[in-house]
Amino acid sequence: MHPSNLRAILWTSLLLSTAACVADSSGPKRDSADRKAQSARMIPLDMHTHAQPNLCRVRHLSLALALDFTTSTASGTCTLTFERIDPDAPLVLDSKGLRIERVVAVDGSARAFSLGQEHDNLGAPLTIELQPKDRAVVVHYATAPGAEAMQWLAPEQTASGKAPFLFTQGQAILTRTWIPTQDSPGVRVTYDATIEAPANLTAVMSAEQLGRGPDGRFGFRMREAIPPYLIALACGDLEFQGISNRAGVWAEPSVVRDARDELVDTERMIAAAEKLFGPYRWGRYDLLILPPAFPYGGMENPRLTFATPTILAGDKSLVALVAHELAHSWSGNLVTNATWRDFWLNEGFTVYIEQRIMEEVFGVERTSMEQVLSRAELEQEMAGMQPKDQVLHIDLAGRHPDDGFSQVPYEKGALFLRRLEQIYGRPAFDRFLRNYFDRHAFQSITTEEFTHHLQAELIDRLPALGEKLDVHAWLTTPGLLPDAPTSRSALLDRVDTELAALRVGQAAGKLETKGWVTQQWLRFLTNLPRDLSAQRMAELDEAFQFTTSGNCEIACAWLEKCIQTGYSGADQRLEEFVMQVGRRKFLKPLYTALVQAPNGLERAKALYARARPRYHAVSRGTLDKIVGF
Repeated sequence: MHPSNLRAILWTSLLLSTAACVADSSGPKRDSADRKAQSARMIPLDMHTHAQPNLCRVRHLSLALALDFTTSTASGTCTLTFERIDPDAPLVLDSKGLRIERVVAVDGSARAFSLGQEHDNLGAPLTIELQPKDRAVVVHYATAPGAEAMQWLAPEQTASGKAPFLFTQGQAILTRTWIPTQDSPGVRVTYDATIEAPANLTAVMSAEQLGRGPDGRFGFRMREAIPPYLIALACGDLEFQGISNRAGVWAEPSVVRDARDELVDTERMIAAAEKLFGPYRWGRYDLLILPPAFPYGGMENPRLTFATPTILAGDKSLVALVAHELAHSWSGNLVTNATWRDFWLNEGFTVYIEQRIMEEVFGVERTSMEQVLSRAELEQEMAGMQPKDQVLHIDLAGRHPDDGFSQVPYEKGALFLRRLEQIYGRPAFDRFLRNYFDRHAFQSITTEEFTHHLQAELIDRLPALGEKLDVHAWLTTPGLLPDAPTSRSALLDRVDTELAALRVGQAAGKLETKGWVTQQWLRFLTNLPRDLSAQRMAELDEAFQFTTSGNCEIACAWLEKCIQTGYSGADQRLEEFVMQVGRRKFLKPLYTALVQAPNGLERAKALYARARPRYHAVSRGTLDKIVGF
């Protein structure tokens, strides 16, 4: 939605005279007048929602849904409890593709409602007229078979091949396709749910798991207020194995043991994060290993991270993803970006915390390798981006939030925080971070609020050091600033030595690669010359078995290089890979390389036409543009 519409203009004018976020409810008690004024404070302008939470704001929702794997739909009710700031205002919700059957008050009496004009990205506003005493309404509804947030998998798309599977993915603005609510990261809600599922399947959610009741329905409860995009559901043939008294793994039976062994260091990561950034405030931290169609590496749904099976490399070399999703328990879940313009507040902080956790658990050298690789990936991606998309505080007016998805909010955001650490020293910066998480716990904030906090709690306290930093430039300047931190890795330097030898004719089998880990192989593969002959590619493949690698990071890097060099020895593996793996991180470079290869566009379109039905809407949204679907 473009901010030039009337409602956005009115919101903007209100913003000039009102505070940005609802304060932490755990703070000191206020008198009645202060509390009333506090209730009137609105969230920052969010151009990606139809809701009007400054007038009537959802505080809690209760779901009661039945899952139908035959029709790929969910149906039931959503009871919304709300705060009425303007007693005359209706309740406005986000809805996309939902079939709204009726709306009633809690006593069963009907309430008038209307669905506004459908918008390609935002869906339609669901406006519910309220009576003076209403504080909750019940929406009876059903999802559409093609609901973007819901991925219904046939048995053959799962590890077992025996039972269907469902998972949801709400980020950024897809929750409105399966729940009618105020779908903005600035509107935090508590929730509970009962889910009716087939008898042979298990349902899990991003909440306290209450188990299957006598009626056969699964119960869930989330007592902490979270943004709607973190409400998540999965259902399939699942088993659980514990790691510690607060951590464990859910997965299909054939996967769960290997997953538990691979992720056994999760408790150590939790302890390391608590030592650095304060207590873990969500009770449990479990992981759900999903089928390969999941579009992300992981999704930080509170109490239950959703993760791709592509992290199960067998040697713990890819568990930085777990550190990343765990880090979101502080940055993103505890303190959330208030709008999608502020996405870097979620991801930049999380990458920084991830690196600190990895350093604490696995050592400095492992972290240095990953920092070097991440910066190289960032620089490579920015080289092909428009300048406006290279800034941290990105302008998303008139655009979908996913248009801002890149390495910039992640890696450039982390570099900004590492620069702060360089200037102020780790002890002072750690104190600042703990204060930041404590002060803004269970709140959604803007970039402006962060900069005000940074100024007051760090820069003003050490004014001489503040002269070394231009915060505004870091947030608004395209590319990397000259003071962006750099990293060195002795282990990656060894890789560069072998690459140099390869370039001057050294046989692949004589390269010194013994003991290399995944990060070193990625450095090697991404820096192979683009003009390698088919004979040299075949020689590398024979020496190191790249085509048959079960490590998806290595396989993807190798397949991309095969496309770029025209090496056909991995063609079959490429087709299998894009048919089996739905992770956008891997699919995007592979299809991009295909489209850019000589005579590759038709091949890309043919592969994509076969594979597209297996991909989640998040992946399809990116790949449709690349392939020209």
